[in-house]
Amino acid sequence: MQFAIAIPTDADSWRVVRRAEELGFARVWFYDTQMLSADPFVAMAAAAVKTTKIRLGTGVLIPSNRIAPVTANAFASLNKLAPGRIDFGVGTGFTGRRAMGLGAIKLADMEEYIRIVMSLLRGETVEVELERNKRLIRLLNPELGLINTRDTIPLWVAASGPRSRALTTKLGAGWIATAGDVEGAVAAMADMHERRRAAGCEAESLGAVVLTGGAILEEGEPADSPRAIAQAGPRAAMLLHRAADAALAGLPMMAPMPSSVAEIVAGYVELARKFTPQGAHYLENHRGHLMFVKPEERRFVTAELIRRTTYTATEREIKERFAALGEAGYSEIAVQIVPGQEHAIEDWGRIRRAFA
Repeated sequence: MQFAIAIPTDADSWRVVRRAEELGFARVWFYDTQMLSADPFVAMAAAAVKTTKIRLGTGVLIPSNRIAPVTANAFASLNKLAPGRIDFGVGTGFTGRRAMGLGAIKLADMEEYIRIVMSLLRGETVEVELERNKRLIRLLNPELGLINTRDTIPLWVAASGPRSRALTTKLGAGWIATAGDVEGAVAAMADMHERRRAAGCEAESLGAVVLTGGAILEEGEPADSPRAIAQAGPRAAMLLHRAADAALAGLPMMAPMPSSVAEIVAGYVELARKFTPQGAHYLENHRGHLMFVKPEERRFVTAELIRRTTYTATEREIKERFAALGEAGYSEIAVQIVPGQEHAIEDWGRIRRAFA
C-alpha cells in the first residue's frame, strides 16, 4: 500500500509537493475547485519542474470546467514536463460546481468527456460535438515534441455511488473512493469487487485510492482540540455542507446520516437557511470548504463529527485503521493537507514509513 497527499490547490503547491516527495509519498492529488482554490494545471506544472519522482494527478477534474480537447492538451503538456508521472483523475463534480449553485454533471456526459480526452491522448482521431455540430478532431503535431502523448496517462474515476462504480469498472479505470471510516470504506470495496466479478474482470488488479483526511492525536488529546479542528475540521464540515445543499434543494442525502450527529447536522442546516444573499446560500455554505472551519460553523464541528467523518486518532489507532484498509484491498491512502497546516505532512510521513 502506498501513500499520497491531497491538497486544495495553491499556485505554489510545489513547496509541499517537493516535501512530500522527500518523505516518500507516491502521489499528489490536486483539487479542481475554481471558486475556492488555484488552477490545478498551473500548480501541477510548477510542481512538475520542481520534482523528479512523485506522481501528479487531478483529484478530481470536473469535466464542465474545460472542453475535452483543452483538457487533453493540458495533460499532454504536463506529460512533457513530468513524463510518465501524470494522472487523470475525474469526477462528476461536488464543490467546484456546488460553489456556483450547480449540481453534479450526468454520468453519461462524464463518460463521453473521458472518451474524448483519452482518445486524443492516444493520438486518435475522434468525433466530438462542438457548438452543436459533430466534427472530427485530433492533436495535430505531436511529432514536434511540444507535448508528450507517448507516455501513458492513467485514468482514475471518483465514484461514490453504484452507477459511478459500475462506470469505473466498465472503463477499466483506477478508483478514487472517499471515506472517513474503515467500515464505510470496507463496504464500498466489497461493492466494487462484486461489480468487477459481475463484469468478469475480478482477476485484473484494481488501483483503489481512499481520499480522506484527519489528524494524528497525541495521547489524551481530544478530537476537537485546536490542532484537530485546524487539520481535520475542514473535512468533517464537508458533511454539514452536503446536508445543507441537499436540504435547501429538496434533495435526499447521498449517504445515510449517522444518528450520533443527526442533531448537529440539522442545526447547521437551519443556520444555512439564513445565509445571504437568499437564493445563493451556496456562496457562504462552501466558503472555506475543505480548507478551514468558518467561525459560524465551529460549534457544529464537534469531536463526534470529526471522529465519525475523518481519520482522527492516535498514531497507533491510525496505523490499525490504515492496515485494515490495505487488507480490504485499497492500494493507496491519500491524506488531505490543509492550507496553513502543511507541517502536518511530517506526522503523516511517520505513518507512511510504518507501511514501507
